Amino acid sequence: MPLLAKSCPVVAILSVAICLILMQPALSGQGTNEPIPKPGNSVPKSSVGRRVGVDEFERLWQEKNPVLDVRTKKEFDAGHIPGAVNLDVNSPEFLQRVSALDKKKIYLVHCAAGVRSARACQKMSELGFEHLIDLAPGFREWEKAGKKVEK
Repeated sequence: MPLLAKSCPVVAILSVAICLILMQPALSGQGTNEPIPKPGNSVPKSSVGRRVGVDEFERLWQEKNPVLDVRTKKEFDAGHIPGAVNLDVNSPEFLQRVSALDKKKIYLVHCAAGVRSARACQKMSELGFEHLIDLAPGFREWEKAGKKVEK
């Protein structure tokens, strides 16, 4: 049997593996440089729940987008981003309180480390919120970066 015939299955498997590796950022939604949508513009669903780092979050905060701090009241009172509104994602009233917000606005959402804010964004997305920006590393990293905090 010729050597090429024996190697074809290996080549095919390697080709598929390389394609999947190269496509991974596109499949996961990472690696895109899509601009943050402005309210009122037609925006694809992929913009819902975008996770960003501290510097991007700060830039969007400086544009006066509302900040939702989904930590507990105790955590919020110990220090929070200036102007943030406290809506504890674990509170029984979370869905009712968040439902009263304008679903077309851009909301910056954060917690301490990024887990609760991801859950809050998921819940809000299910309620029809269109533009959610999640501080992926959380408030702890915001503080470590020396960003503004009020008590």
